[in-house]
Amino acid sequence: LCLQVPELEKATVRIRRPERVREIIQSLRQQGVAKLQVISDFDMTLSRFGCNGRRCPTSHNILDTSRVISEDGKKKLKDLLHYYYPIEIDPNRTLEEKCPLMVEWWTKAHELLVQQKIHKSDIAQIVRESEAMLRDGFKEFFDQLQENNVPLFIFSAGIGDILEEIIRQANVFYSNVNVVSNYMDFNDDGVLTHFKEPLIHTYNKNNTVLQGTGYFQQLSTRTSIILLGDSMGDLTMADGVPSVENILKIGFLNDKVEERRGKYLDSYDIVLESDETLDVVNGILRYILTE
Repeated sequence: LCLQVPELEKATVRIRRPERVREIIQSLRQQGVAKLQVISDFDMTLSRFGCNGRRCPTSHNILDTSRVISEDGKKKLKDLLHYYYPIEIDPNRTLEEKCPLMVEWWTKAHELLVQQKIHKSDIAQIVRESEAMLRDGFKEFFDQLQENNVPLFIFSAGIGDILEEIIRQANVFYSNVNVVSNYMDFNDDGVLTHFKEPLIHTYNKNNTVLQGTGYFQQLSTRTSIILLGDSMGDLTMADGVPSVENILKIGFLNDKVEERRGKYLDSYDIVLESDETLDVVNGILRYILTE
């Protein structure tokens, strides 16, 4: 397979069952472009985890640390992060334990943001001033999918208004891109009043929050899937797809690599350790999409 997808030779790549991965990629290629769709997380999957030894911001971080948030607000949001993030990534806690705590975290964070009276007109500037970065190779990724009319579904527990703006400013918000995320609701004066339902957190990215969107129903012939994520919660993102024939799960392992490696290798077909690029994904797409 490395002959066809040389990127799989990268030192960042780990695969527990190479034979199985080869079969899936071959099947994806044989099924052809008309059957393919890509389902991806956004924060730390399409966006970078770090740069030059510094953490890059998530869509929540971009807002939390921006000039439109008071110092008190920033401190409270940071306290929430320090309390709940270790719970989110703790490999020893069950999903049943984590879910209510994630709802608690997101709800508190959203309430704090609403108190800040954020203006819709500020969002573009907030993103421009932030250190948001998409992964190296993002342009080729978005371009390949758009040129081949492959739908890209971004399923994010982040803030939809912010992440859409990041993609827009990168000039890759094409018509094949569809986003489901946490969206802000503004009043007639353009001031944030609340967040729209349903609330999407790290561990409910599945059918339960997609009911009524009908997105996957419209794509019922798209039975070949490439799924991209960076957490255990991302593994359920394709649950709404009616009849999956082939699915290739690619996981970005960004943080606490040693501690979490085993779990990721059990769950994802391909694991990319501390890899800030989309090289491997682009290589696989190039192989599948080339006649």
